[in-house]
Amino acid sequence: MNRPTTQVAPEVAVEHRGAVPEGSADYARAKVAAVFGHAPEPVLFARAKLTMAPDPAVDRPAVAQANLDVNGRPVRVQVTAETMREAIDRLHDRLLARLERIGRHAEYRRGGRPAPDPREWRHGAERTHRPAWYPRPLEDRELVRHKSFTLATETPDEAAFDLETLDYGFLLFADVETGQDSVIYRAEGGYRLAQVAPRRSRRAPLAVPLTISAHPAPRLSLLEATERLETSGMPWLFFLDTATGRGNVLYHRYDGHYGLITPA
Repeated sequence: MNRPTTQVAPEVAVEHRGAVPEGSADYARAKVAAVFGHAPEPVLFARAKLTMAPDPAVDRPAVAQANLDVNGRPVRVQVTAETMREAIDRLHDRLLARLERIGRHAEYRRGGRPAPDPREWRHGAERTHRPAWYPRPLEDRELVRHKSFTLATETPDEAAFDLETLDYGFLLFADVETGQDSVIYRAEGGYRLAQVAPRRSRRAPLAVPLTISAHPAPRLSLLEATERLETSGMPWLFFLDTATGRGNVLYHRYDGHYGLITPA
């Protein structure tokens, strides 16, 4: 006789840095676990990171981040606030809203609802509660994180959904129509696509409003990319690496150092 099995909720791992107030870890653990019942599929892993900025001049020194694995789909949320408790409360609210929207998207994929617009995820309050970028002196900046992974092969619609699910400013992916390393990011009125060798038109219709950059990714070494990132004043740079021939993204981290994302 077959008996139904119950999915056991995972323990929420909590990491903290800086002068995080006592009791915050337990509070974050409880608030993150409270959203599990709203996930459309089982939550397999959950982690919260709590950070208090050491600089007293920072307006919102409390940073709370959560990373969930919802049956194989990564979900990430990050917020800031004046106090850690407020940051954790905002983290809970945004996780809850994100999981509910993922559920609506899952229903759409099964044919039960209209297609959701990823732009509905971008509330003005979410944009204002990003961590402040630390103005580290140029001579002190280093490449402190290099992340390499197999790019998801997907449409710009799917990439836009993943961009919002992961709460990123940009997303590196492989365009299913062209096979090219590509980056999607938010732009006025929708999204913008940058590619190694852009094509101005697409064969398949898109659900999201999308413009395509006419400029091919510049072919640069990592050193040249770093110099161009600094002179451009932009938060990140998509470039074609001269050593590998693949599309890379070099970006400014919130701690003032650099991060690099490359295809595996």
